[in-house]
Amino acid sequence: MNPALPRNLADPLGRFLTLLDRWNRTHALTALPISERREELLLDASALLPFLAPLGAGSRVVDLGTGMGIPSVLLALARPDLEVIGVDASTKKLAFLRQAALELPVPNLKALHGRLEALPPLQADWGTAKALGSLEQLLGWWARHGRPGAPFFALKGLDWEREDLPAGWTATPHPYELPTRGRRVVLELRPF
Repeated sequence: MNPALPRNLADPLGRFLTLLDRWNRTHALTALPISERREELLLDASALLPFLAPLGAGSRVVDLGTGMGIPSVLLALARPDLEVIGVDASTKKLAFLRQAALELPVPNLKALHGRLEALPPLQADWGTAKALGSLEQLLGWWARHGRPGAPFFALKGLDWEREDLPAGWTATPHPYELPTRGRRVVLELRPF
């Protein structure tokens, strides 16, 4: 699988990166150099796009630990028919996400502040996270926030196999490679 950014999103994604750069000067949202952001943030997140295909209009997608909106911004732009919720405990990062949703605009993207273990269940149809925690942590949070049987897609490194997979879950790896940042995997997690 080779991730690719949809051509029709070039303009809003470019504006997202410009906005991120502007906010980052004041709010220190990311330590990534500007030259690496497109690949590490957007191209990496685009590996998730094919997995949205089965979702019907109005489905709820939740990005756990969204930070400054990765991958939630890309998912919401790519599928304006979905309700996308970016959840994070960082007030300043969610302020940026709200501003991005206003300026791009991305009306189907909502920012939700809170700790995953303390929020009321979100009843999501599809979930994801990037660089947030172990499989045990992710699936514990997903058991709270996903609908019964809903899949979860974790963006992980190739070392994911060293982690313990909690009982009751299957893991299907979908490897891909980024041009300069190496091999990664979308880990498709489903309860059984």
